[in-house]
Amino acid sequence: MRSERNPTVDPDRIVEKEHVVQEGMDISGHWNRMFEQRVIWDYTPELVDKVTDTAGGESFGWCYQCAQCIPVCPVHVVGDYGPRRIVRRVQTGEDLFNAPDLWQCTTCMNCLRVCPKEVDMLQIMPAVRQQAVLDGYVPEELQAVFKNTLDYGNPMGESPKKRHAWTKKTSHDVPLLKDKKKADIVWFVECYPSYHPRGVDASIALARVLNHLNVDFGILGPEEKCSCDSQRLAGEQGLFEECAEHNIKVLKKYKTRTVMVTDPHALNAFRKEYPALGAKFETIHYTTFLQDRMEELGMTKDLGVRVTFHDPCYLGRHDGEYEAPRKMLASIPGVELTEMGRCKENSYCCGGGGGGMWLDGFMSDHVSMRLSEERVVEAVETGADVLAVCCPYEVSRFEDAVKSTGNEGKLVVKDIIELVVESMGEEITAES
Repeated sequence: MRSERNPTVDPDRIVEKEHVVQEGMDISGHWNRMFEQRVIWDYTPELVDKVTDTAGGESFGWCYQCAQCIPVCPVHVVGDYGPRRIVRRVQTGEDLFNAPDLWQCTTCMNCLRVCPKEVDMLQIMPAVRQQAVLDGYVPEELQAVFKNTLDYGNPMGESPKKRHAWTKKTSHDVPLLKDKKKADIVWFVECYPSYHPRGVDASIALARVLNHLNVDFGILGPEEKCSCDSQRLAGEQGLFEECAEHNIKVLKKYKTRTVMVTDPHALNAFRKEYPALGAKFETIHYTTFLQDRMEELGMTKDLGVRVTFHDPCYLGRHDGEYEAPRKMLASIPGVELTEMGRCKENSYCCGGGGGGMWLDGFMSDHVSMRLSEERVVEAVETGADVLAVCCPYEVSRFEDAVKSTGNEGKLVVKDIIELVVESMGEEITAES
């Protein structure tokens, strides 16, 4: 009898030796037991199929384990993560629908940027999370945010009647559309810039600039609800649709054509998700709106600071805007911009996207340090005096990280619009 693959070989003559020396080299070892059965029985293709059979999860099965995603994954930098690793764990027994891996992804998009097979975690994770939410598998921190958003229209659980209370802390005119009826620009303020103290500082600064430029604008105030993009990415599709439909209805009532947003997550929602629900508005981030009007602001105070800038994932990778914030910074007298090693397309993540804003407690069990802390360390290494941001999640996250990493006195966190108003010679904190 001869081997079917090689008819010249008699299988009866094939033996496995315990000790083999070939041309003077000892090649004995367990790795040389070529006739031993390879371990393939631990694979769980049914758990992979469970993901790929979910609408939105199809590309999960396209991964061919090249691992290009691993070094660019921000969670892997401080933990043990990345799409390739998740796929491998699911192949060998992890049910993603009830695993901690499900909630660690910040949907930063850096993995998709480098993936040759276009394994799309921006579709996969929200799809699996949506089913997990329906099944009741949700971290407690996130569940509280969902409930607050449902009950109050914002993740903090603040009264919707107080959504425009910040406007009373400034002498600048911030008209409500319910009074004004119509405006060229509807400023969609969002939740953190309406309620969080540091977010309010930035809102007051932006109101000052809009008034200086005589922009015809108005805000929705109590009529506005959270854009809900982060809640959608965290799996609450129904809640997202409820908030989105409400906002669209209100904006249509005022015949809105152009929406200016403070929050890049709102920008993403209005541009990419709201149109499917009937929205037909042009949406622009405040940095894009202001970049070409900086010379009109009368900035005369030389700030004399070295600044490094953090690209928000949802302004940069998700929506392609890298130059407007830098153009604004370059226009401010006395600002020297120095880039961090990871910037623009490869910018690091603050950790707030995809629901991560509300999962610091959960994440502490899975990472060596918060993503915001890693980013602050990178900012300090540039020698910068100021870490400039233009996303409302980031001021509070980075300010906390400055304290927790022991860098108080070395680095100050400011929204770009705060630096602008400071150069205009005005105080940027809320009036009492």
